[in-house]
Amino acid sequence: MTTMREHQLKKHQAQRLAWDLDWNLLRTFMVIVEERGITAAAERLGLKQPTLSNALARIEARLGRRLIDRKPNVFEVTEAGRLLYNDCVEIFGTVARLPIRLRDVQEQVTGNVAIAVASHIVSPLFDQALSDFHTRHPKATFTISVMTSLDVVTAVAQKRASFGLCLVHNPDPRLDYRVVYREFFGFFCGPKHRLYGRTDLTLDDLRGETSVSFQTDHPSDALRPVALLRAVAQVEDAVIGISSSLEEVRRMITAGLGIGPLPLHVVRRDVRDGLLWRLPPYQDPPAIDIFLVSNPQASLNRAEAGLLALLRGQVDELPLAARTYGLDGW
Repeated sequence: MTTMREHQLKKHQAQRLAWDLDWNLLRTFMVIVEERGITAAAERLGLKQPTLSNALARIEARLGRRLIDRKPNVFEVTEAGRLLYNDCVEIFGTVARLPIRLRDVQEQVTGNVAIAVASHIVSPLFDQALSDFHTRHPKATFTISVMTSLDVVTAVAQKRASFGLCLVHNPDPRLDYRVVYREFFGFFCGPKHRLYGRTDLTLDDLRGETSVSFQTDHPSDALRPVALLRAVAQVEDAVIGISSSLEEVRRMITAGLGIGPLPLHVVRRDVRDGLLWRLPPYQDPPAIDIFLVSNPQASLNRAEAGLLALLRGQVDELPLAARTYGLDGW
């Protein structure tokens, strides 16, 4: 009858075997059995025959069992050898499946992403990047701050924002820029304006009209193409209202303060709902690029770096024509 002390001793010996046994010996033994001989196994493993003979002797000595009967012209796996071989196959099968089992396991990504954006950034590509990243990394959090384009660039340069989306006039050489999308601007008026609803208008009809616009609507700023078009149309120089917010410029236009520029793709629904009316020019509207701005010197957390890389990848995959909004449907 086995005593408690003998049972504990055997348990200890089994545990020591798991720690002390060279697992390469198990692989070597498995190949010897599969090749049914030392010579063939040595060729398969690229080793010398004495090395494999020594390995077999070591594992037999460590286990205290004869695993293979080796005599001239005889190669026979013992019962203990068959049991060990079956276990070796299971062990190496488990190891072989590890890449498959780990392939779809995504490492948890946490951290906050601080995004600085200009007013009313409307981009399906940016929205898709946010959606895809959240699906992959639901523990990451986001802070999106709306500010002027100049402040967006400043926040990125000062490393207060992970990255930014905005208009750019004078690029900061310390930062990285790439066009996320291109949008087109048109002039609009609200329901209370005298030009509302008219379809026979030309650019001359805008001459002398009061206007509202953006702070960057200036020949020396980011909305230079819009400012130049205003000059061609000879729209009243005395601007009634300005704002850095697209929503507030839209508010002033719909309230009848004056005509003003807005991105075509952003206000399409407002035009359809009768809140805005598009004015000339109808052909070749001013094009404005919206940039992804990042700081190569910033130390980003994994969430920040991951979303930035995802957004860059989506931008690079699509030609600019597929990231150009506003010309369809007018």
